[in-house]
Amino acid sequence: MPLLICLASLVCVRIAAAQAEDVAVVVNEHNPVTKMSRAELRKIFAGDERSWSAGLPIKLFVRPPGTRERGALLKLLGMREGEYKQYWASQVFRGEAQAEPFTIPSNGMQREALVAYPGAIALVSLEDVRPGMKVLRIEGRMPGEVGYALN
Repeated sequence: MPLLICLASLVCVRIAAAQAEDVAVVVNEHNPVTKMSRAELRKIFAGDERSWSAGLPIKLFVRPPGTRERGALLKLLGMREGEYKQYWASQVFRGEAQAEPFTIPSNGMQREALVAYPGAIALVSLEDVRPGMKVLRIEGRMPGEVGYALN
């Protein structure tokens, strides 16, 4: 039975129940970015891109280990949890990052962080997308569409 999901941009998409588990890439609703490639997304979450095209600093928010969003992040980066922790420890040690991405323990806190930081980006389970979050197209597709990059 299809579900009807209405995204923050007021776009409603019918999706199959199996696709309802997709992870959406979300930014602050005032961020002018609307789409990106998987490679661009990977660079952002690897800390290789530190600012948006308008010069606004990127603020990474991630979910804790064991969550669906963290699994999607690790898959995107091609890492296991231990490798991810080591990667960010090395980035900080070499001075290539001030700190590892901030881990947000709850969906509500993640929404508040996205609203509070104009340069925020996070991975959110599709069913947890709320007002104040703008869902980005990845490789031209939205969560729930066939071929979406983070399912």
